[in-house]
Order: sequence, then structure tokens, then C-alpha cells
Amino acid sequence: MKIVRAGSLIDGTGAPPVRDAAVLIRDGRIEAVTTASPRASWPADAEVIDGSRLTLLPGLIDCHDHLAFHGYELVRRWGLDEPQSTRHLRTAQVASQILASGYTAVRDAGGLDAGFRLAIQEGLITGPRLVLALAIISPTGGIGDRISPSGHVSSFLHDPSLPPSVTNGLEGVRTTVRTMVRAGADVIKCATTGGASSRAGHGPKDSAFSLDEMKALVEEAHALGRRVMCHAVGGPGLRLAIEAGVDSVEHGCYLDDDRELIPMMAERGTFFVPTLTVYEYHRESPAPHVRERARALRSHHLESVGRALAAGVKVVAGTDAGGHGHPNNALELEHLVAAGMTPQVGGSRSRRRRPVTGHPRASGRATHQAGDQGWGGRDRTRLGLPLRAVLSLPTVRAARDTPHRRSAQG
Repeated sequence: MKIVRAGSLIDGTGAPPVRDAAVLIRDGRIEAVTTASPRASWPADAEVIDGSRLTLLPGLIDCHDHLAFHGYELVRRWGLDEPQSTRHLRTAQVASQILASGYTAVRDAGGLDAGFRLAIQEGLITGPRLVLALAIISPTGGIGDRISPSGHVSSFLHDPSLPPSVTNGLEGVRTTVRTMVRAGADVIKCATTGGASSRAGHGPKDSAFSLDEMKALVEEAHALGRRVMCHAVGGPGLRLAIEAGVDSVEHGCYLDDDRELIPMMAERGTFFVPTLTVYEYHRESPAPHVRERARALRSHHLESVGRALAAGVKVVAGTDAGGHGHPNNALELEHLVAAGMTPQVGGSRSRRRRPVTGHPRASGRATHQAGDQGWGGRDRTRLGLPLRAVLSLPTVRAARDTPHRRSAQG
């Protein structure tokens, strides 16, 4: 048995914090949540984790990350800068750091193979629970088509654990979805537009895939029990993704351009993962075309987040880390608060701002369920009973600072 003492407990349901709380964990499951005085006695065999000066909350969730990406440079994207064994160990270190920072679940949007999920499950390495996309499905010329400016294709050998993701036509997309699932994908990642950091000539409003191709992709994924997360920044490709029935829109910077899109997302229950953090880095990119794109979309991006919240769209947190390194994932929460969401520390509620979803600071049952459902995992992170014990002890009480955390896992 483990007993986690906390000065304050935030349970993720929107209820006020509980002072002097104790969480009893047995065999990896939360058995009871109670209050106790500092002088309370516990069973002799209990391991007591003293967080009496800290706040205890459910583990945080990042709904869009790239643990195996370590830079935007071509040599890094192609894996030419170091031996693959070194690269894998570097990725394992990132996974461990993310868990130590309080993030106990991550939806990886491409680049990480199923072996990392297995290694974490078997205890070979430490890391968060993983929901994996493996690779980004796109047509020829899309963001998943890794070709150099000179027109050369990637020169490293094919890795069967990360299947080829460039495909065209109805049968092509269906076959690729099946191949991803066979290789261990928990979620299907695709792209219907270019992006800020994609090659010159394939920008945020340039389309990829036809509506028929996307409908076939979504239909096949859903038939296999997989949700679809779609990189869609703006232009016709953004509308196409929503109309095709994707489960989440990643980035969505130009949602404000078409006033029909956000109501469509609200009606269909489509999740929105803005990934504000990555564009902070893109605006300072050494590549002129990336800087220009990122700076041009910023006001639209913030406006889109505000309109989505006002319309009741489920907005969840994702950093899209990897290319710009692996900063603290909680930076995304800081940017979301700056965009108009409420941190909800202490259970206070704002009438003017909507709460941040996708992490346990959200106020209200529905908003935290949004983040829990949006990442694609099966275990709930709220402190109802019984639950797998995935808790976090921040070492600093703050609305926007979440620098270091201790995970208390059963």
C-alpha cells in the first residue's frame, strides 16, 4: 500500500481543493481519498509519500508531442547525425524527463515506434503512458513526404516499425491505415494541409488529399477502432478534414477564416489541439519562409482559439514538441492561459474565460473529460474510484508555472 499525503488535493472534477488530503493506493489502484491530520497513524507496511506542503493532482496529458524528433535540420529529420542506438537512448531520456515533469500520458503524433510503448510497459525505461500514431499519412508532396530541397529521398533504410506513410488514392489510404494499425498504431495521424515549417511551396493553406480520400481514411480508421488526428492549418484542406469526420484538428490556425468551421466542430464533437507552443519557436526560425508563415498566422491562431472556446469546442493541450527540442510540456498550458483560458488553480471560476482542458486544472467535469477523451487513452485520470493511480505532486504552487513534479504511480 502507498499513501500519498498532500497539503491540497485537486481531483480534476472541478470540485474545490481538499486540504490535508490522503490518497490510498493499493496494487496500482486508488482505493480511497480521505482527509487526515498530520498525526494520523498508518499501517506499518504502508509506504507514505509526504507531500504535505504540496498540491496533489492527476497526471497531466499532452495530446500532441513528438518524443523521437530532435530537431528540424535535414540531417536530424533523416536520422543522419548520429547512430540510431544513440538516437533511441536520447528519446528514452526525453520520455523519462516528461514523466518526471508530471505528464503521465502523451499522444505521440509521429516518429515514435511501438517498441517504446512496450519498453515502458515492461519497465525497461520510464515514461508516460503512450498513444502512438507512428507516422504522418499524407499524399505525395504532403508533409509526410520526406524529400530534400534537391529532390532526393531519405537515404536511411526502411524501418518496418515505422511504415511508409506517403500514399495516394482510395485504396492507397485504406491500405496505409491498415499497415499502421498492424505496426501498432493506437491513433491514425494524417495531414490535409502544409504547415509553417513544411517546405517552401507547401504552406499552411495548401491542400493535401481529396475529400474522397479523407473519407476513406477516416472510415477505415474508425472501422479498426482508431481515432483520426489531422494536421490541418488553414485553407480548403482545413474544411475538408472537418467534413471528412476527423476526430481532432491539430493546429487549426486559420479556423477563423471560415465562420462555418467552428460551429461544425462543436456540432460534431471534433476536438481542437491548437499547439500554440510550437509557433512560438517558428516565429524565430532561421528559415525565412517559416518565420513569415508563423508570424502571419499568429493573430488568426489566437482568434481561432477564442472563438472555439466560445462555441463550446473541446480544446485540449498539445505542445507539438520535437523539432524545436523538448521544453517543459507545461509551456502549452501557459500559452493557453495567455490565449484566454482560466488556469483554475484553487478551483476558482472565471465568468469571462473558459477553463483549460486536457489537464487536471480544468474546472468542471465535462472539461477534464474532454482532455481525457481527446488523447485517445482508455484510463480516466480523474480521482473517481477505482482508478489506476497516476498522480502528480508539483513542487511549486502557481497558476502558470509548472516546472517540476514528482509522479506517484502505483
